[in-house]
Amino acid sequence: MKNDKQFMKKNRSKGEHAKASPVKYKPLKTVKYTPAALPHKGIGKDTVTAKLAPVLKKNKKNTSGKLRIIPLGGLEQIGMNITVFEYQDSIIVVDCGLSFPEDDMLGIDLVIPDVTYLRENISKVKGFVITHGHEDHIGALPYVLKDVNVPIYSTKLTLALITKKLEEHNLVASTKMKEVRHGQVINLGDFSVEFIKTNHSIQDASALAIYSPAGIVIHTGDFKVDYTPVFGDAIDLQRFAEIGKKGVLALMCDSTNAERQGFTMSERTVGKVFDSLFNEYKTSRIIIATFASNVDRVQQIINTAYRFGRKVAVEGRSMVNVISTAAELGYLHIPDQTLIDIDQVKNYPDEKVVLITTGSQGESMAALSRMAANIHKKITIKPNDAIIFSSHPIPGNEKAVSKVINELSMKGARVIFQDAHVSGHACQEEIKLIYSLVRPMYAIPVHGEYRHLTAQRQVVEELGIPKDHIFVLKSGNVLEMNAQEAKVSGSVQTGSILVDGLGVGDVGNIVLRDRQHLAEDGIIIIVMTLERHSGQMIAGPDIVSRGFVYVREAEDLMEQANAVVQKAVESCLSRHITDWVKIKTSVKEALGDYVWKETKRNPMILPIIMEA
Repeated sequence: MKNDKQFMKKNRSKGEHAKASPVKYKPLKTVKYTPAALPHKGIGKDTVTAKLAPVLKKNKKNTSGKLRIIPLGGLEQIGMNITVFEYQDSIIVVDCGLSFPEDDMLGIDLVIPDVTYLRENISKVKGFVITHGHEDHIGALPYVLKDVNVPIYSTKLTLALITKKLEEHNLVASTKMKEVRHGQVINLGDFSVEFIKTNHSIQDASALAIYSPAGIVIHTGDFKVDYTPVFGDAIDLQRFAEIGKKGVLALMCDSTNAERQGFTMSERTVGKVFDSLFNEYKTSRIIIATFASNVDRVQQIINTAYRFGRKVAVEGRSMVNVISTAAELGYLHIPDQTLIDIDQVKNYPDEKVVLITTGSQGESMAALSRMAANIHKKITIKPNDAIIFSSHPIPGNEKAVSKVINELSMKGARVIFQDAHVSGHACQEEIKLIYSLVRPMYAIPVHGEYRHLTAQRQVVEELGIPKDHIFVLKSGNVLEMNAQEAKVSGSVQTGSILVDGLGVGDVGNIVLRDRQHLAEDGIIIIVMTLERHSGQMIAGPDIVSRGFVYVREAEDLMEQANAVVQKAVESCLSRHITDWVKIKTSVKEALGDYVWKETKRNPMILPIIMEA
């Protein structure tokens, strides 16, 4: 206590001076990654220091190269996070996530990153290092591992969720997975990676301190600073500061909330909101939609339900999987006789039931969306229901969420959308705090759309980091750096691989264009039979249309279309054109011109010629 008072007295004048004249941010001098530069105490436990020893010895003779940082996804978008770290003959990959399809990606289920660069350099790849268990960080693993089968390293809950995904693809037996605790270091080729405790909207989230011969890079992963987390410890700010004192080459920081001022609220504040809502809707059945992976949110819902004497049912496959996994591992505590099966909900009065469900983002096949559309087999929305959206729409999902809210409201349900959610991402003041602790030489904003990345750049500039030390990258850029310089030296192949059912990558831009064409204008199919030797038409043409016009109400149009096709075929035959390709082209052009003239529409026209 005496020391604390002396410290406060000593620093009081500094604080007053700071208000009058803000002190500019000054990064620490970045040091080479050598035994002298690294701590032999304080990294964590003695076992951690021991694990670093082989790399320290190896790197005495291996400090001439540059570190290459190559984001293969996750920039200029929300989702599909995957970043390559390469030093000479060693590559590690941080995260391997998916994104969800855009509105114009008709029929597409998932979007995963193009990992051509990893396939071409498979001999260098030492492993995947995963920061946390959200789909945008682990969802692509089952697909990528089929081409890049290397070990996976992560924390307990994250690894359990990955295992669940790999079980669905029969990849558990063929994949090496290693559990890592916060504070531990793993050695992968020329790299050592330390896992640092952070807070996020899922348990066991980690930041990574990546030690390389060129210097130390800290990757925050998705994070926020929560001093009062629902489960576990607060973010390990002390460790960020300790590493910052050693000299950090670069900081790769979460940008998702970089546009928002202030601090992100603690997850515990949502618990107070639930208490208030449960008290307000005592006589209603309460349905809460949230992210399946937000275990802390689910825990607070269960806690509140138990205090109000309500039973809890869970609906949605992903929600059931995450809750069962978290409960088995001890990350979720459910009081006895609180959880009931979805089939038992009808056996309890409305005021005694809480339903936790997926569908907070308006996904068409999620449980809440099916309830809103009256196609859920077990739950029917009632006028007295109170439906709480405990999430904010991910950018791009606003329209889908609004649609579900409107459908629920039309059924008489009361929809609560405000104040029942806090973000899992850091706002501006938390970003400033991490930069101030780490004091990197270079700043690399990550995780977010371009506007989020540039917002963080502005925040970092305010801290005093020079503009030419801030790199807003694009997916595929190759950033080469060491203590002397950093520059974008080129690019590698990147892109989006579309997953449609069991097909991975077999649907490309041409197929999507065709689907868009069919969706917008429909299709006309022309079937005719030509005699083998003479080429004369002996049957047809028969015209079938879908998505173009309702045939029974457009008989004149279809009859005229038939005549146009016959005339086009006869014109070809009169000029002794027997090449089917040319005949099909002539038919398409003639019919296309006629349809456009009559309807101002441009349907897909598909001629089919059979031989007899």
